[in-house]
Amino acid sequence: MTRRSDSDSGSGAQPNISDSAPKRVFGWSDMFVHSDDDPRSGGTFADERTVLVEFLRNQRLTLERKCDSLDAEQLARRSVPPSTMSLLGLIRHMAEVERGWFRRTMAGQDAPPIYCSEDEPDGDFDGAVADPAVVDAARRAWRAEVEFAERFVAEAADLKVWGRQRRGNVIVLRELLVHMIEEYARHNGHADLLRERIDGRVGQ
Repeated sequence: MTRRSDSDSGSGAQPNISDSAPKRVFGWSDMFVHSDDDPRSGGTFADERTVLVEFLRNQRLTLERKCDSLDAEQLARRSVPPSTMSLLGLIRHMAEVERGWFRRTMAGQDAPPIYCSEDEPDGDFDGAVADPAVVDAARRAWRAEVEFAERFVAEAADLKVWGRQRRGNVIVLRELLVHMIEEYARHNGHADLLRERIDGRVGQ
């Protein structure tokens, strides 16, 4: 899954940067967590499965770090208009992505979408409102889907395990893990901009 960001007509006009925009803070001078305490992997890996699992884990943790220490209003803020993206929307979106790929496609479960529907295809983003209960529910949903995905991968016989997509195409676990790394990395780039516009935090 990918997320389309709305854009302007391409007139070339530069947006006005408000004087009230947060002061930019260089990432290494104000890290989210000290490098000694960073939970993300930093070493070499012995085999292909470990490489893919650890790189995906790192990307998931990066999204989590980007959302740390923010209240409901900040998480729901669409801080890079005209895009409808928010950090809360990204959490909800990635819960849907994890659920779709690992529960429905790989495990073959009857697991309907959490937020999206034919009537509300962008319900993950559109429903990301500044409500602490919505934030808590989104975090619980995302963590539950990540836990299921991690368990599925750990229990898979090998990386050639396959699942059938909605249109009948087959995808093997190896390809899916690479795709998920790509999906998170793309959205973590979005999260960088969203977070910087909220409070100036960048990097790491």
